[in-house]
Amino acid sequence: MGQPLTLRGLEIPNRIWMSPMCQYSAGPDGVPTSWHTVYYVSRAIGGSGTVIVESTAIGPRHRTTANDLGLWNGQQVQARSRLAADIRGAGAVAAVQLQSAGRKSSHKVPWLGEGQNSPVALDEGGWIPMAPSPKPFGNLTVPAEMTVGEIDEVVDDFAHAASNAHEAGYDVVEIHAAHGYLLHQFLSPLSNHRLDDYGGSLENRMRLPLRVSQAVRDNFPQHKPVFVRITATDWIDGGITLDEARDFARGLAGTGIDLLDVTSGALAADAQPPKRQALNVEFAQTLRAESGIPAAPVGQLSDPELVGTVLERSNVDAVIVGRALLRDPYFALRLLGDHSKAYRPRQYHRAL
Repeated sequence: MGQPLTLRGLEIPNRIWMSPMCQYSAGPDGVPTSWHTVYYVSRAIGGSGTVIVESTAIGPRHRTTANDLGLWNGQQVQARSRLAADIRGAGAVAAVQLQSAGRKSSHKVPWLGEGQNSPVALDEGGWIPMAPSPKPFGNLTVPAEMTVGEIDEVVDDFAHAASNAHEAGYDVVEIHAAHGYLLHQFLSPLSNHRLDDYGGSLENRMRLPLRVSQAVRDNFPQHKPVFVRITATDWIDGGITLDEARDFARGLAGTGIDLLDVTSGALAADAQPPKRQALNVEFAQTLRAESGIPAAPVGQLSDPELVGTVLERSNVDAVIVGRALLRDPYFALRLLGDHSKAYRPRQYHRAL
């Protein structure tokens, strides 16, 4: 688990990585604050081989809340360059997840009302979400069905955000195509009822996510890796199946994606995923074998012994840890134990 992993021109110091988890702590300008510096750098100091900065909107309408981070303008790039440098200076690879929220947009922060299930009205600063079809998520605002022109703009916005991520100094970008956000909404027949070239067959439903994948890969330096967070199943009848996820993963391989961040669920509010540890490990192994792309599972990986077992006995390339790192910033360093020499912090110049 303490062995480095090389992807393209990047060497990642170990196989225990931090999952992107939204903090909803940016201002209306979408820039990181001192909260983000302390939060992310502490996990880098704590031994995480890669720190993936939370889901970052590619434009104002792509946010989940008004407090989301963004990466669509120069002010955000300048602020992000400091955060990325601090993460690298503390010894970790600096990554960022790019996303469009789609119908899961314009909701309240988790500690107000019902959080993700509480829409924000237009006269209170909310906005109309956009989605493949006008089908809302839970109690949120009914989204507007996207035009083909708006679909093209999404591709351009992802490409622009990828270029901004490079300018800001990130080593990796990850495309969010899971957890019920826009690209996942296009993939799933439960949320995509379109009758044009972006709906119906799996080939059509994959069209936008694959276009985004290619655009991001083309606009991020070739020596830097691109990840995709991919869903293996929607855990509900009529949703994405593992067979469809296999086909999507093969399509991603054709665009030059370097690693699959494998998860499941969160597309439908009434879906019931099994409550078990290491929920997505087998999915990650399957998609890795079928696509030829390195893979890392995320979700239900809080037990240190289990994480060690997954890394030592399965054929996944890394594990991506969420809640355990919220509770303990030094989770990775504790788990590495005698392998902690694989964690090599650089001299940290800039004061927090």
